[in-house]
Amino acid sequence: MLSPALLFVAAVAADDPVERIAVQGQYRSLYVNEAPTSVSVLTSDAIGQRHGTHMEDVLNVVPNLNFSSGSSRARFLQIRGIGERSQFVDPINPSVGILIDGINYSGLGQAAQLFDISQVEVYRGPQSGRFGADGMAGMLILESTKARDKFDGFWQLGAANYGAVEGGFAAGGELGALGRARLSVYQQADDGFTENTYLQRDDTQSRSERIARFNLWTDIADHWQLRSTAHLYRQDNGYDAFSLDNTRQTLSDEPGEDDATMKAARMALTYSGAETHETVFSYSVLSADTLYSYDEDWSYVGIAPGWEYSSTDAYWRERLDHTLEARWLSTQPIDLMGLSTDWVIGWYHLSRAENLRREFMNWDTYADDMFNSDYESKRHALYGEITQYLSDQWQLTTGLRLERYRNVYQDSNTVGVKLRDTMLGGRVSLSYSPAFGQMAYLTWSRGYKTGGVNAEALGKATDNPELEDFLLQRSSFAPEYLTSLEAGYKYINVDDTLSLNVALFAQNRDDVQLKSWINRAQTFIGYIENAAGGKVYGLETELNVALTPKVWWFANVGLLNTKIEGFVTEDGIDMEGRDQAHAPGYQVNTGINWQVTENLSATVQVDSKDSFYFSDSHNSQSESYNLLHASLQWQVDAWRITLWGRNLTDEDYATRGFYFGNDPRDEYQPTTYVQWGEPRRVGITFNYAM
Repeated sequence: MLSPALLFVAAVAADDPVERIAVQGQYRSLYVNEAPTSVSVLTSDAIGQRHGTHMEDVLNVVPNLNFSSGSSRARFLQIRGIGERSQFVDPINPSVGILIDGINYSGLGQAAQLFDISQVEVYRGPQSGRFGADGMAGMLILESTKARDKFDGFWQLGAANYGAVEGGFAAGGELGALGRARLSVYQQADDGFTENTYLQRDDTQSRSERIARFNLWTDIADHWQLRSTAHLYRQDNGYDAFSLDNTRQTLSDEPGEDDATMKAARMALTYSGAETHETVFSYSVLSADTLYSYDEDWSYVGIAPGWEYSSTDAYWRERLDHTLEARWLSTQPIDLMGLSTDWVIGWYHLSRAENLRREFMNWDTYADDMFNSDYESKRHALYGEITQYLSDQWQLTTGLRLERYRNVYQDSNTVGVKLRDTMLGGRVSLSYSPAFGQMAYLTWSRGYKTGGVNAEALGKATDNPELEDFLLQRSSFAPEYLTSLEAGYKYINVDDTLSLNVALFAQNRDDVQLKSWINRAQTFIGYIENAAGGKVYGLETELNVALTPKVWWFANVGLLNTKIEGFVTEDGIDMEGRDQAHAPGYQVNTGINWQVTENLSATVQVDSKDSFYFSDSHNSQSESYNLLHASLQWQVDAWRITLWGRNLTDEDYATRGFYFGNDPRDEYQPTTYVQWGEPRRVGITFNYAM
């Protein structure tokens, strides 16, 4: 039964009627109500209503989109209950991808900063036919604000509780022969939301993050256009989130770090001189250096009688991606089997190298366990899609992607593994548009992600032959496949005062990659294995309606029912029929936008989320919760002043959870430990338009 808070009617500010939003995640630009798939779009206005500075601030707006912490930022995402939740020794294969200005940041969700982002598109369901192996469960696409012909921009300054300050500017316009350019620079910092009572500090979870994005659109010759993009991201964050007492008061004597330096660039060259098609060549490079460390015992020497143990765990990763793509896209339909047909064909290559240095340090014995690994992944893909216009009202879209991967792994434990396989994905969509603003569709799609290696399991030496054989049998795991059948309906009325998007879906998972843990012979090891399968069913609804010319009500609802099939944990727990991890049964975001006066608008909204399991290897769960957010915006000439608040009732809610024994005071009784989400935040922001 849904929480009573879901019936709360809130207030949200909107100057304009329902906006017809174009999405860029399809091969061709389409309006949201024309795309035959379940996609949500967050505009800059919607982001601003929650003062969203990072994707984790606005994720609860989107139906059936969840996230996990376990770090200072929400790095990993789950769509319809599918997605990774953490990364330690082993390389990961993302189920949910992230593109920022066309650059692949999959697995690096901390980079999803929202300053000067014009919109965020969230595609749910298999997207491998369009985006490849990183889009098996869905894809997030972030696009920077485009430069205009005339100069424009803005300054932004703000402050909030927990010592938060922010500042940034964005500006762009015509640069003569160079074309149109836009530069965005932003810095934010806060003290974090924990108090380390042992060290008497309130900044061990502090955050300091800064970004710079530059985009340039150049007409270099007749019919030749070049888009050049450069990104720089720097994160210097503390990490001290878990408490033995399950509070926001920690006891760590060696707090960790969550740092990142990312540099990325992309060039996309478009030739539009051919009569029947345009050609796009693109190349991007991404370099990401990260450090993730934590106090492994969450405590200090002497916390319990005779307790002399202290240790830290640290992971330095260097990742380098090179991506090449060539695409040919029809600009006028051809005749195929008597039907007018648009087409796309393309070739894609990704080279990804990831180097890990792990250092586990026991500070009592000064035992230093060093580990190094190198992981190289190369992918090649051929893809194509045709859209056939069966009549003025009916369209049939058929797409196919063939992708070959080669993953090579080696480490300091003399483990070396080479994996190769070929994967096939795509979609078939039949859509019907009976009238302007209406569309019904039925889409079958298939997604995939690559197989991988269990590096930690392979590298553990043991004198137990049975355990050694057990680990060797799990040295690697196969690709996973996701098949989906989705039926949807989209409607927007002629006077733009009502919009409705509804999607019903059923998904089947094959060779599901699930995380397991083994604790034998004083050996605690995490590894991934392929379960037999899984089922996912659900509903997604987004509604915007004008109650009066100045008051708008919105509701975004996700319902989810998931099942694990053919999976027994190492502890002998049969998970058959249990819900998948991080798959809440419902997610609701609802509110009302109110234009109070010509210059004053208000927003109030509520997020409600059902409880969910933290892991597929144990049965600990979060609690359901309701969060209240509000903002008040005052516009005076070029100035905009925003008072905002998130989680105004200061509700405690968990974003990550583990189940094990870690407290010497209770002799290591297994306990559910959680990382808490953001507490009450209130602040003020000043914007000045140039």
